[in-house]
Amino acid sequence: MSVPRSVAAHRQAVVELLTGATAARASHRLPLLEALGGALAVDVHAPIPLPPFDNSQMDGFAVRSKDIPDAGAELWVAAPVPAGAAPAALRPGFAAPIMTGAMIPEGADAVVPIEKATPDTFPDATARDAVVDLPAVAPGTYVRNRGSDIEEGALALPSGTLLGPAQLGLLAALGMTTVEVRQPLRVLLVTTGDEVVEPGEELTAGKIFDSNGTLLEASMRQAGLAVVRAGISDDDPTSLVTVLRSHTDPADNPVDVIVTTGGVSKGAYEVVRQAMSGHPVDFLPVAMQPGGPQGLGTFNDVPFLGFPGNPVSCLVSFEMFLRPALSEVLGAPAPRPVRNLSLAEPVTSPQGKHQVRRGTVEPDGSVRMEGGPGSHLVHALARSNALVQIPGDVTELDEGAEVEVWML
Repeated sequence: MSVPRSVAAHRQAVVELLTGATAARASHRLPLLEALGGALAVDVHAPIPLPPFDNSQMDGFAVRSKDIPDAGAELWVAAPVPAGAAPAALRPGFAAPIMTGAMIPEGADAVVPIEKATPDTFPDATARDAVVDLPAVAPGTYVRNRGSDIEEGALALPSGTLLGPAQLGLLAALGMTTVEVRQPLRVLLVTTGDEVVEPGEELTAGKIFDSNGTLLEASMRQAGLAVVRAGISDDDPTSLVTVLRSHTDPADNPVDVIVTTGGVSKGAYEVVRQAMSGHPVDFLPVAMQPGGPQGLGTFNDVPFLGFPGNPVSCLVSFEMFLRPALSEVLGAPAPRPVRNLSLAEPVTSPQGKHQVRRGTVEPDGSVRMEGGPGSHLVHALARSNALVQIPGDVTELDEGAEVEVWML
C-alpha cells in the first residue's frame, strides 16, 4: 500500500507539472479594465515620470523661500494657479495662490499652507495690490517633485504582476490605455460517471445531477481560466479516451490542461484510471480529507489532473492544488486571503490527514463549521465562506483554538 503524499508535496508536484506547460504562453493586448485579474506578460517601464511636473501638495501660496526671512515677510499676491493651468514664472517678492495638484511656477520652491497665511483666505481674484503675510518656509516644503513617485524609464511593473485596481490605476496614470497580459490557460473539464446526468434532464432511479461541472467551471472561470466543457463521459474508458484525444490533437488547437472528476479511486469501475492506462499518469492517495484520491500526469503531453467525484472533494482539490499552482506559475489568480481565527466550537480530525472543513466566519471574527466533514455536503458548502485548515498531526481542537482559514 502506497504511503499517502502530503498536501504540500502534491501541490508542488502540480506546480512542476504546470511550469513546463506554461513556459511559452502567448500573450495578448487588452484594454486596461478587461485586463483586471490577469497577469502582466512583459515588464512595463514608465513612459513619463510621476508626477510629470512639480506640483503643490496643499492649497496655499507658492513662494520663493529665500524671499521670506526667519521672521516672516509680507509679499505681493500674484495671479492664482489653478490645477491644470500652466502658470507664469513667479517674480521675486510675490506669492502665488495655488491649489492642490497645481503646477509649481518657475522660480517657486515651496508652498505655505493657506491656514498659515495672514489673512488665511485667498484674496478675490480681481483684487489688485493684495498682500499676504507669510512665515518662513524651507525649500521643498509641500512640493511634490517631478518623478518623486517614479522616474521616466524606471520599471513600473515587472512581468507576472497580478493586475488589480492599483496596478491598472498606475498604468492609467502613466497614460496607457492597453496592457499586454498572458493568455488564459484553456482547460478541458470532463465529468465522468454512468450515474451522472445534466441538470434539467430526467432524474431516473440511481441517477444524480452533475454539480461538479458547474462547481468547477465557475471556480476556474473565477480564477481566469478559459474552460472547455466536454459534457459527461460515461464509464466506458474507450469513450473517455476518444474525448480526450479530440481535445489534445497538436494540429487542432489543443487545450493546455485536462481536469476530470470522478473515476480515480480503487473501485471496480474507475473509468479515469482505466482510460489512463499506458499514459504517464499516477493515481495516488494524498493525506487530505476530503479529496484524498488524486490523479496527476500527462495525456498526449498535456498536463492531466484527476479529481475525485464527490462535489466537495473536487472543489477542495481545485482550491488546494490547482488554484495555488496557477498563482505561483502564472501570477494569477491572486492567492486566497489567509486569516488566523478562533474556532466557535470544538473540532475533531482524523490522525495523519490534513482536514479541510467548510466554515463561516462570524462577525465577531470566529469561524463556525458548516456541516460535517463529508464530501457530499453541497448545501453546507454553499453556506460557507471559508475553508478551515486542520493539519494532519492535529486530532482535536477546543473551542477558541486558533486555526488557519482561507477566505473564499
